[in-house]
Amino acid sequence: MNITQEKIDDLNAVVKVTIAPEDYTPRVDKALKEQAKKANLPGFRKGMVPVAHMKRMYGKSILVEEINNMLSEALSKHLADNKVEVLGQPLPVMDDTKEFKWDNTDEFEFKYELGLAPKVDIEVTSKDKFVQYSVKADEETLAARIKNIRKSYGKMTNPEVSAEGDVLYAELAQLSPDGSVFEGGINSTGSIRLDLVTDKKILKSLVGLKKDAVLELDIQKAFDNNEAVIAKLLNIGEEDAKELKSKFQVTVKNVNRLEESDLNQEFFDKIFGADVVSDEAGFRAKITEEVESMFKQDADRKLQNDIYTKLTEQTKMQLPDEFLRKWLKATNEKLTDEELEQGYADFAKNLKWTLIENKIITDNDIKIDYKDVFETAKQRLDAQFRMYSPQPMPEDQLAQYTANFLQEKENANRIFDEVKALKVFEHIQSVATLDQKDIDYNKFIELK
Repeated sequence: MNITQEKIDDLNAVVKVTIAPEDYTPRVDKALKEQAKKANLPGFRKGMVPVAHMKRMYGKSILVEEINNMLSEALSKHLADNKVEVLGQPLPVMDDTKEFKWDNTDEFEFKYELGLAPKVDIEVTSKDKFVQYSVKADEETLAARIKNIRKSYGKMTNPEVSAEGDVLYAELAQLSPDGSVFEGGINSTGSIRLDLVTDKKILKSLVGLKKDAVLELDIQKAFDNNEAVIAKLLNIGEEDAKELKSKFQVTVKNVNRLEESDLNQEFFDKIFGADVVSDEAGFRAKITEEVESMFKQDADRKLQNDIYTKLTEQTKMQLPDEFLRKWLKATNEKLTDEELEQGYADFAKNLKWTLIENKIITDNDIKIDYKDVFETAKQRLDAQFRMYSPQPMPEDQLAQYTANFLQEKENANRIFDEVKALKVFEHIQSVATLDQKDIDYNKFIELK
């Protein structure tokens, strides 16, 4: 077997693989003998099928399989031995002028295009400056969070008159253009959440209603054409909700209101455990801590995005764009030319970041251990479970869930990439200059 590489330019090359009969015949003969031992064909005892018979029946398919295996092995070995860094995978060069007989006498020649990784020149130092925000909970955000928690532990009441934030349990009947109830139209009983009504004039008309009140409702205008909300309210499909133009007659059956829980010891103990918080000031302090902890995650993402943006923009590198476009089309059969052009810039930017990551990891000998991957996966699963239950899962059970989770290759790769990114960001933050800045949440969300 002979394999050679021809350089086209700094970003492109062609590999030629030549396979002669003396290269593949021993492998094909061995494969035929192994198949003969396993074969169970009519007229022969199992394992006693003559090799010549197997060759007549399956020789061509076995030859094709062995040639493909040899090509794959030869390409992988060539790239590894010569430390050729490629982007994507080698693409076969189609040559319609060559025809093979596939009769074990051919000398095969195959060519593959390679997209070569560019040289990455990057060094992060203290001259690289980024802003690290410490996001503070403003009164509006804190008040909203406290209100939501109090409602979560509150009780349902049925006030006589509706107010903003209430839920109207009502019968909704589809109307004809003339304002009469449409016979055979949509008729549903559901809950109209006033907090989801976006039109101020309609919201005002829904406030001050009593049981048995009747009114006309422009449902699309009320919910700003939100088909998901409308579909749920009317118990219809979202496509039907999207096309719906009719107004509805609303008959109020009941007014429901979720009253906020009292700020007492029973309430504090339910949320934080017995005697952890004893007064309103302690409660506010705990909620502030919780909210600002969530804000820290937002601030971390902002910092990471700023690092990503700056380094991808200031690190100059060329990519084998023509090859990469061809490779994307070859590996995504349903990808249209329009979709490729729309998404290629983002793909190229993310690929540049991957090359930057790899360079930083190599230059700084950053290690990614299984322990790091396991702990990160465990944290993510723990956070998911806590969404459904505030009680932590027993450590041994969580560890078993994590081990099972990482047995799925896709999950393991995703968490590995996450750990890899985190370690790179941690390194960059350790050597770059971070300017600390306090900022209120309502100002923070205005930042780009």
